[in-house]
Amino acid sequence: MAIRTFGHTTITLPELDEPGLYLSNVDSLDSTRGTVQDFAYGEADLRSLDLAEAQLVTGRIAGIRAKRVEFEQVNIHGVEIGDSEFGSARWTESKLTRVHVRDCKLMGAALDGLVLDDVLFEGCKFDFATFEKIRVTGPVAFIGCVLTEASFTDCDLSDVVFTDCTLRLTEFGTGRYRNTDLRENDLSAIRGVAHLAKVRIDPGQQSDLAEALVNELDIAIGDD
Repeated sequence: MAIRTFGHTTITLPELDEPGLYLSNVDSLDSTRGTVQDFAYGEADLRSLDLAEAQLVTGRIAGIRAKRVEFEQVNIHGVEIGDSEFGSARWTESKLTRVHVRDCKLMGAALDGLVLDDVLFEGCKFDFATFEKIRVTGPVAFIGCVLTEASFTDCDLSDVVFTDCTLRLTEFGTGRYRNTDLRENDLSAIRGVAHLAKVRIDPGQQSDLAEALVNELDIAIGDD
């Protein structure tokens, strides 16, 4: 098993190079049985990538460039997704378990109703993405991700780790943030500071949160 540790969080990731495991190249993620297992899928330029009521189990997705992505009730277990661009992506009512998403662009993506367990987002771009009703049931981390003007609404991000992320105008709306680890990030330009009860920060980040709150409330500071 591949294990990565970030702060107090340890994530178990898929180990796809272990002896005895063979991944078969596939031309599509669609299957009449509804399940694709032990697969490798990649290096494709697509107009659209649509999946519904499907399961992807033990595999690697790499080098996919899709102009439109629609995933509905697509559950993923033991999969690496890397070096891909998912344009106009919408992913709803799905569960991700032991998933590593690396160096992917999901700018403007709409992620709604996902359940995350042992998931690592690393070096991904989520500019303008919307996260709604995301529920975390196991270790999850965003490492080196860009979340400019992304928003989290009605999410349970308890114990989630954000490290070395760009959080410029990232909005944290109503939700649960108990022990969400925001250390090692610039928090001075985030939104929704009032919702971040019980998060974890470094002592030096107190001024960041104060600056973010002043900006959000449009407070004028001066002698006149």
